[in-house]
Amino acid sequence: MPRVDTDFKNQVYATVKQIPQGKVATYGQIAAICGAAWAAWEVGQIAHFGLSSIPWHRVVNKKGSLASGYTPGGRASQKKLLQDEKVTFVDEYQVDISLHLWQPNLKDIH
Repeated sequence: MPRVDTDFKNQVYATVKQIPQGKVATYGQIAAICGAAWAAWEVGQIAHFGLSSIPWHRVVNKKGSLASGYTPGGRASQKKLLQDEKVTFVDEYQVDISLHLWQPNLKDIH
C-alpha cells in the first residue's frame, strides 16, 4: 500500500464504518470529513488495500458509480450488497446519489 498517514487511515476507517445501511458516501466526501478534501485518491487507496471488515461497498465515486476492485466479487458484488440494503440505481452500476448520499452530522463524526 502506498504510504498514507496512519491517523488519516484510521479516520477513514472510522468514517466509513459510520455510513448507515442504505446510504453511500463518495471518496471525496470521506476525504473532506477526515480533513483532507484533496485526498479522494488516497481514500481509494485505503479502500483498495485496507481492512476487509470495513463496509467499502458503501463508497462510490462522485457521480455514484461503483468501484471495481474494493469489494470481493467486483462491481456486481458491490451492487448486490447495496441492493440488499435497498439502495436504488439509475444505471447498471450507478447509485441514485440524490436518494442515497449520506449526509452526516459532522459534529457526530469520529
